[in-house]
Amino acid sequence: MNKSCACAEQSVKQETKKAEPFGYEMLLDLYGCKEGACDDLTLCYNFLDEIVDALGMEKQAPPGIFRSDATRFPDKAGLSGWAPLIESSIVIHTLTPKNFISVDVYCCKKFDLEVARQMCRKYFSPKKIDDQYFERGFDYNK
Repeated sequence: MNKSCACAEQSVKQETKKAEPFGYEMLLDLYGCKEGACDDLTLCYNFLDEIVDALGMEKQAPPGIFRSDATRFPDKAGLSGWAPLIESSIVIHTLTPKNFISVDVYCCKKFDLEVARQMCRKYFSPKKIDDQYFERGFDYNK
């Protein structure tokens, strides 16, 4: 390879090098959770409280968790909660009619995806977990 081709190839590699993301997000969908988990305030609060430490993150404040109005929104009966983090947040939503729980973990530092899955299994014993992982904010550090 001649010198000019080598320089052009090096330039292309540098241009295609991926920028470092600002944040990392994991979305977990938990199907067929153990009976009663979707309505258990203590269980869901403890999950939000303990997953923060398990992932090596830092709470900005204690988690907050709320019960949905099952009379007004019967198809949305369940709980919603949030653990505010210095690094971002962890959110949980439960839907009692289907024993379904969704968990969103968003952080501006990398975290162990398998630990997030294990915490969900430990607390909610889902029959199935679907998850998605995203890197976000690539232009933030430019």
